[in-house]
Amino acid sequence: MAAAAAAAVNGVKLGSTSQAYLEGKAVKETRVLIAELCRQFYTLGWVSGTGGSITIKVTDDTIPKPQQLILMSPSGVQKERMVPEDMYVLSPNGAILSAPSPKPYPHKPPKCSDCGPLFMKKAKSRLVSWEKRSRNLKGKAYEMRNAGAVIHSHGIESCLVTMINPQAKEFRITHMEMIKGIQGHGYYDELVVPIIENTAYEYELTESLAKAIEAYPKTTAVLVRNHGIYVWGDSWISAKTQAECYHYLFDAAIKLNQLGLDWSTPNHGPIQNLKGDFRSCVNRNISVKAGTEGSNTEFERRFVVLDIEGTTTPISFVTDVLFPYARDNVARHLSATYDTAETKDDIELLRSQVQDDLKNGVSGAVPVPSDDAGKEAVIAALVANVEAMIKADRKITALKQLQGHIWRTGFENNELEGVVFEDVPEALARWHGSGIKVYIYSSGSRLAQRLIFGNTKYGDLREFLSGFFDTAVGNKRETRSYVEIAQSLGVDKPSEILFVTDVFQEAVAAKAAGLEVIVSVRPGNGPLPENHGFKTISSFLEI
Repeated sequence: MAAAAAAAVNGVKLGSTSQAYLEGKAVKETRVLIAELCRQFYTLGWVSGTGGSITIKVTDDTIPKPQQLILMSPSGVQKERMVPEDMYVLSPNGAILSAPSPKPYPHKPPKCSDCGPLFMKKAKSRLVSWEKRSRNLKGKAYEMRNAGAVIHSHGIESCLVTMINPQAKEFRITHMEMIKGIQGHGYYDELVVPIIENTAYEYELTESLAKAIEAYPKTTAVLVRNHGIYVWGDSWISAKTQAECYHYLFDAAIKLNQLGLDWSTPNHGPIQNLKGDFRSCVNRNISVKAGTEGSNTEFERRFVVLDIEGTTTPISFVTDVLFPYARDNVARHLSATYDTAETKDDIELLRSQVQDDLKNGVSGAVPVPSDDAGKEAVIAALVANVEAMIKADRKITALKQLQGHIWRTGFENNELEGVVFEDVPEALARWHGSGIKVYIYSSGSRLAQRLIFGNTKYGDLREFLSGFFDTAVGNKRETRSYVEIAQSLGVDKPSEILFVTDVFQEAVAAKAAGLEVIVSVRPGNGPLPENHGFKTISSFLEI
């Protein structure tokens, strides 16, 4: 139907600028682009059987951002035969402004994509029509990540990689070149992609996808088990590039698993124990001790999860070096990086936290003005809030994320060096060499964790680490956090995981989740309660 008619039917009032925008060059070019991309994605196997989709936000600097439109490929259309006129044009809140004309067969217009809710705004009530709820699905990426484009692929790699471990809540991989193609990641980083469970209808994924995006603030993708993947970027180029890299990494992980190799570890060495479980995509067992093929001997998979402060690293390094450095450099960092996308994300996260603090009457919270108040005023308010958060030693994502970015600059400028106890490097190397996977779980951000272990006087210790957990899995003093870690690692029994910490409350929570626990007693650590009941060590070499 015509754009004006569609607007009238849907009750959307458009000004003359918006009407011209609907019929303008930018919208026409985006229509052509989506049709071309759908043909390419069909060739790649991402959108076969009319499945999958792509949406792109129309880029036009002459149009105010609130009026910028989103174009979406329709559902139920052979993607390799799509033409520009087949696209839906949607307003930022999900209203249909222009719909495609009926096809020769089956003589009805293509419907708006079933995965639309992941691209558009969240439905506000159960009275919203099914079609509106469907469009709302894809809006999560635009609403929560300010995406410029979102790709939904049904590529077989993205399905199979979620099926190897049916209990896993995340896909993790490290030390692969194509990780560099994912926004905010490098070769040595661990790429973590959340996995959510599939549902009968795609729009029903809205809430679980929103929770995954919120829990993983740095992710640019979400896997849906047995279904596919949603990938977003700030432009169609970014989304397409990342989608290609994700599919490459998924394919690599599947092939490594078929070879009996572990994609989630830095050296991609042999999987130490297949035990005929979900990891076994080949008909063989690998014996750690005997090193023979076809042996029936079984050995438990072992995992070690380490706290940082007071466990691998002196408390004084955190309290006397890292915290003061972050506090003293907040203003400098924000001023130097104010206009970058990363810092804008940090500021928005802090704003949201401060708003919650003000509502809850948190001491030290002061309002953060809007950008219209000017850069200096915004930074001054942020500095005041961050100083109060650091003073209170708050374990919140907004603070930890900003601190990680400030510390990164410090390490890059050789103003900081990671500190670990002298027994740590030897123990890490020994565990790694014996096939034990070692993870870090800290209230500090994953970035901060990687910086500490990647920049020590002993060199880069990340080669001995298989991954990093932070408060995205939950508070360290809550049992459910350790249940989540156990599920992520895919262990048969939580007792296969050894957790080492210096904090009694964390030890209690981990033990309640079924983990084996040892308490670290190091210089400067706080006292333990009498009759605490935990084994203690003063050096990792005692383990």
